[in-house]
Amino acid sequence: MKREGSLGAPTRHPLDWENPEFLDKESLDKEMERQFDVCHGCRRCFNLCGSFPKLFDLVDDSKTGELDSVSTDEYAAVVDDCTLCDMCFMTKCPYVPPHEFNIDFPHLMLRYKAFQFAEKQIPFVKGQLAEVDRNAAVLGLAAPIVNAANKEGSIARPILQKLTHIDKNASIPKFSNTTLVRQLKDSPVFTNKNGPAFGQKAVLYATCYGNYNETQIGLLATKILSHLGVDVRVEYPGCCGMPQLELGNIPRVAASGDRIAAFFGPFIDDGYTIVSLVPSCSLMMKSEWPLMQPENATIQKLKANTKDISEYIVSLATQFGLTEGLSPLGQNVTLHLACHARAQNIGAKAAEMLRLIPDIDVQIIERCSGHGGTWGMMEDHFELALKVGAPAVKQIVQKGNPIFSSECPLAAEHIRQGIAKQKPDESVPDFQKMHPIEIFARAYGLDIV
Repeated sequence: MKREGSLGAPTRHPLDWENPEFLDKESLDKEMERQFDVCHGCRRCFNLCGSFPKLFDLVDDSKTGELDSVSTDEYAAVVDDCTLCDMCFMTKCPYVPPHEFNIDFPHLMLRYKAFQFAEKQIPFVKGQLAEVDRNAAVLGLAAPIVNAANKEGSIARPILQKLTHIDKNASIPKFSNTTLVRQLKDSPVFTNKNGPAFGQKAVLYATCYGNYNETQIGLLATKILSHLGVDVRVEYPGCCGMPQLELGNIPRVAASGDRIAAFFGPFIDDGYTIVSLVPSCSLMMKSEWPLMQPENATIQKLKANTKDISEYIVSLATQFGLTEGLSPLGQNVTLHLACHARAQNIGAKAAEMLRLIPDIDVQIIERCSGHGGTWGMMEDHFELALKVGAPAVKQIVQKGNPIFSSECPLAAEHIRQGIAKQKPDESVPDFQKMHPIEIFARAYGLDIV
């Protein structure tokens, strides 16, 4: 008896990006039409993001009310609203592999983006914004000036919008004067030899955001792991390539995977676990790189030895226990489960970690923040991004817990902006935005400088 595919775990096929047919326009349009027709007939994903309403509006407004009268030239508008969050594949679609319909909407969008990139259809400025290592290294040299210019309400923001197309009202991450790697070299954190996990070794992958922007998260993660007895190294061999993935620059992403996997390989051989600070970077290492290069043994080894920071702390607590001294906060938390944390299919590890804190109530929200990386900052998308994130904002306000949190720092900041937009309503209380690692460090008293 044939089994319905969605009753089992989703199976993701390798990304056949080196096949000449992958970028063939006729083949691509045919596959877009095939999968779009299934989506049109189902419509379960109508409320996930902007792509599906755009697709369904194109069909409904067409001459026949079916996909056959939608021009393939209009497919690009659907692709443009996809943030590659993976939620349709992971949580909604009943037709993902091993179902015979073989629907993988995010990778179909990625294929189209790859075609656009190969055809040089990506705007120059958009491509330059994705050069995060170069940009952060340069802008970090003048961090106070850059941060002042980038601040919401700055007189420089309308000019910046003209130059970069970043919406003048969108929050831009602050740059740190000193990278996370440099800070920890200058002020190392020493391992607690009495910690229950003493003998365990981890390399903390700083990630571009953790290294150049919100370095506090990495500093506190290092303190927590060291307090538990873990021998921690912090390394940054370069960006994982997620910004390039959003452009469709798959060869560049694959090259990043090769380089970073080769860098971490010797550490894994020496018994280290690779721990990532940001869910999007973890997803690249666990899923996107391995699917791009399924025969690459070094990348597959990295996949098997990589954990999210929350996932790693929970595994330590389960296997070895915790160092004593974790104290109640006296405040409850609303936790937003970031899309790329959910897409790893590991469970709500941030919630599990926070629930190790005594007497805490952690309430979960499983709605997209709407940010989608650089996508949600751009002038063409910012208002839509706020709209997509509105249900998450509404739930945080309704729950009323004084702290809200997300493993994705960009998602948390976007949610903060959504809450601020509601502030004219006096019924909206004040909220404190904290990363789960910051909350856990506070419970240990490790956030005190």
